[in-house]
Amino acid sequence: MTTQKTKLLTAEEFFQLYSSKEGHFELVKGEVVEMPPPGWNHGGVASNISSELRFFVRRHDLGRVVVETGFRLMSQPDNVRGPDAAFVVTERVPEPGFSGYFQGPPDLAVEVVSPNDTASALDEQVQEYLRSGAQRVWVVYPATRTVVVYRSDSTA
Repeated sequence: MTTQKTKLLTAEEFFQLYSSKEGHFELVKGEVVEMPPPGWNHGGVASNISSELRFFVRRHDLGRVVVETGFRLMSQPDNVRGPDAAFVVTERVPEPGFSGYFQGPPDLAVEVVSPNDTASALDEQVQEYLRSGAQRVWVVYPATRTVVVYRSDSTA
């Protein structure tokens, strides 16, 4: 019996094949992972966080806030993650008209925990963001109204 090896996608192939599809997808170690749409509470929490973050960032002219935007965190195999909200400092914001996935991590990634998220999967995502250079990761737990903040080793 032979096993068929799945072809791993690059971030560019993933963008070409999935950027116009309905649904939410991420690329994890070159393989496409389909995510169910978030529930009502999740969407509301993510919206509130991104709105407040956007207001603060604009007020202080710090950079750009985006929601569910693809960030290419690793290559060979490629990982493209789409945090619920993310912040990128001004110096790293792409030129207007840029299309495709941001090359590298956001400076801040925000993940809102859904009821079906596992601790190990969340930890894996947090570590990917930090290993790829994110300065902070917020993991938001709506059920307990708590936020756990992870920092890179290079920040105080």
